[in-house]
Amino acid sequence: MKALICGISGQDGAYLAQHLLQQGYAVYGTSRDANSARFTGLEALAIRDRVQLSSMATNDFRSVLQTLRWASPDEVYNLAGQTSVRLSFEQPVETFESIGQGTLMLLEAIRFSGRPIRFYNAGSGECFGSTGAQAADEQTPFSPQSPYAVAKCTAHWTVANYRKAYGLHACTGLLFNHESPLRPVHFVTRKIVTAACRIAAGKQKILKLGNTGIVRDWGWAPEYVQAMHRMLQMPQAEDYVIATGESHSLEAFVEAAFTELGLDWRRHVETEAGLQRPSDHAEARANPAKAARQLGWRAQSRMRDVVCRMIAAEQASPP
Repeated sequence: MKALICGISGQDGAYLAQHLLQQGYAVYGTSRDANSARFTGLEALAIRDRVQLSSMATNDFRSVLQTLRWASPDEVYNLAGQTSVRLSFEQPVETFESIGQGTLMLLEAIRFSGRPIRFYNAGSGECFGSTGAQAADEQTPFSPQSPYAVAKCTAHWTVANYRKAYGLHACTGLLFNHESPLRPVHFVTRKIVTAACRIAAGKQKILKLGNTGIVRDWGWAPEYVQAMHRMLQMPQAEDYVIATGESHSLEAFVEAAFTELGLDWRRHVETEAGLQRPSDHAEARANPAKAARQLGWRAQSRMRDVVCRMIAAEQASPP
């Protein structure tokens, strides 16, 4: 089996490549500029030499077609596009084009190929907005509250349309927050863990954050890529919510990180209004029962497990 991972340079791309290699796949991967991309995730997992890499612009149909011919994949995983919710408020056009238009280009190229390629699209729990006390499942209406979420909703419905109109084996995984040591430092979970470790080592005094009252469902990224793969092994393509089913406040995440290091977080954390998003949802809760029932997938790690593993990796990395 041959798999093409679009956006392989990110956290999920690296872990998915590792998982597929373990399953015996030949893995091909793309980024916007494979010659200059660092592929730090692939290097951290010591698999860069086992993956064939190429440049691909998802907004260029010719580039996408050429890439499909180059890899001739059985499965395509679309993880490409702008990944930061906060950055999407500053770059809404680039966010929409890279996610919404990029997904459309891939689907059209697969349709034009005439081959039975199976397609996975990286959706997001952000599509649901604030769920309140009601956990979101596959039937919950979308209520996007950021340019990123709007783009993800567009991609989701484009996939659903191609599945129904053209019979493509195409599905979307509505993944809630999932973290790992491969997260870039500008993501809040990695920012918290890095700062907590630096404070514990006497290299930093204060961590500044935005709204710590938000509630999210945090899982462990290496487990979530297994769900992606399982979706494409199903005889019929369907969409799935992927999450732990447990939600915690950002304050609880902060407390867990500082407590693990023997620190009182209240002495080191300050909130700053300038770090808050223009609009944000208060609570994100998820119901992954369908994934458990149909895919046999259940999250094994919870928020505190994630915190402890990220801290251990941070402390083990060179200064």
